[in-house]
Amino acid sequence: MDCPSEEQMIRMKLANLENIHSLDFDIPERKLVVYHNGQYEPILQQLDMLKFDTSLVESVTLANPEVTNGKNELERKLLWQVLGINFFFFVLEMLTGFLSKSMGLVADSLDMLADSFVYGLALLAVGGSLAFKKNIAKTAGIFQFVLALLGFAEVIRRFAGFESVPSFQLMIVVSLLALAGNWLSLYLLQKSKSKDAHMQAGMIFTSNDIMVNMGVMVAGGLVYLTHSVYPDLVIGTIIFVIVVRGAVKIFKLA
Repeated sequence: MDCPSEEQMIRMKLANLENIHSLDFDIPERKLVVYHNGQYEPILQQLDMLKFDTSLVESVTLANPEVTNGKNELERKLLWQVLGINFFFFVLEMLTGFLSKSMGLVADSLDMLADSFVYGLALLAVGGSLAFKKNIAKTAGIFQFVLALLGFAEVIRRFAGFESVPSFQLMIVVSLLALAGNWLSLYLLQKSKSKDAHMQAGMIFTSNDIMVNMGVMVAGGLVYLTHSVYPDLVIGTIIFVIVVRGAVKIFKLA
């Protein structure tokens, strides 16, 4: 498990098992501690269905387990802040992407939207029923997948046509702003010093976004040097592939 959507997949897969008290995720180490009653085999059977190459490390009996559930209010507040930042830059990059005719910015905006979906899923699903969680995942996955397909269609149209060269100035400036937004998100998440799974996963997701922002800036520089539309289309295609993969993961939650 290396992203928030995979963690959500695991949580939903195990949601029907009534003998589970809580789940403790360690995203960097790719480990999950399950506090439960009874045998562990049914839990492994459910996890094997996700095809995450699950293996049992150890099974121990605890006399007085200290199990905590949920997030504290500080972490919840920080997640809302990060969600707001991501959604703001989704709108900004989508608008400036069309104004500058840059598919790189449009694709990056959808990547921001994917992050917003993940954070929204984590927050909206708290306390909700399993059916409610699955409906959220299904709606988010379908919407993100449709947007990505429309983006691919536009990339193909621009590859086949004679589009004007995108504005490299807007590409670089807006990507710098998005980079600052992601750095702020990463700072807020690290500031909490939380070992909570959602916070750890959010840090990984945001770190990946920073690399995407830098890729769009590099594409903007290549557009300036080559006076060609192709660097922008190539980086847009790469990001759209990332968005589709995220959409498929989210859709699997349903």
